[in-house]
Amino acid sequence: MSSSRLPPLNALRAFAAAARHLSFTRAAEDLHVTQAAVSHQVKALEEHLGVALFRRGTRAIHLTEAGQRYARQVREAFQILHTATDSLLAQEEAGRLTVASMTSFAAKWLIPRLGDFLSAYPEIELRLETGFAPVDLEAGVADVALRLGPGPYPGLHAELLLRDEVFPVCAPALLTGEHALRTPDDLAHHVLLQDGGLDWSVWLRAAGATADIDADRGPGFVDSTMSIQAAVAGHGVLLGRTGLIADELVQGLLVAPFDLAIESNFAYWFVCLPDLLNTPRVAAFRGWILRQTAAAAVARPVSRVIPSDEAPGVIYDTHMGRPGAAWT
Repeated sequence: MSSSRLPPLNALRAFAAAARHLSFTRAAEDLHVTQAAVSHQVKALEEHLGVALFRRGTRAIHLTEAGQRYARQVREAFQILHTATDSLLAQEEAGRLTVASMTSFAAKWLIPRLGDFLSAYPEIELRLETGFAPVDLEAGVADVALRLGPGPYPGLHAELLLRDEVFPVCAPALLTGEHALRTPDDLAHHVLLQDGGLDWSVWLRAAGATADIDADRGPGFVDSTMSIQAAVAGHGVLLGRTGLIADELVQGLLVAPFDLAIESNFAYWFVCLPDLLNTPRVAAFRGWILRQTAAAAVARPVSRVIPSDEAPGVIYDTHMGRPGAAWT
């Protein structure tokens, strides 16, 4: 048969749905069109073939003998098309995908959820690059960066993943004892854990602390994973970020002694080169992580949150690298 004798694809889809349900109405619901549209498409197919495919009654339709044979073969043909399409897309998705992420975000948020992605896309060979240096996407160092910063990054495709709120957290033991944490001024008697980039002085001013507290004192950590562990161990009070401490809050390993948070001026972003956005592997990872962040429950043990633009300073202040590079 020449290609000119092949029926239109929409007509075949309408016929297949009607044959499956023996109902133009239910076929229309499947295809998200009107009943009249399905009826018209089937009639056009019968005229194209010169063969009656249905016997139409007042309350029901039935396949003719020719319609039964044709429905079976059309169903098989559509299955072949589906299989061929799935196979093609799987081949396109297969291969390496390099994702760059800040070490702390990878350890505390991404990796606990990563099993879901690996199960859903076994054909993708995921390579996770972690560190603190800016990642130059234009140089091909990574396909995707999970960036912590202000956004939205001209010249790159960027989508917001998670917003952070910043507030003091500590081990439950620090809520009792001689210098129990009850007011911000009580921080004068405790070690302040310094998480690189987070400014204690901004939170202290917002909280109205009046005690003589040196906001810069205390051990410093470049990797938030370590600062969180130090807080869990009871070594001091940490300015925690919701994106990284959710599990510890839920498990009761950390608590928030004060009812005040500041919305961070930085957020987590999905970033890639615009030319890579619709490539199969990047598209698969993008869709997955957007679903994960949309479903992520944010642990918020405080009710008072100050917007970042109303805070008495910049709560998160660090150099983010040049345009086209992603601080991860």
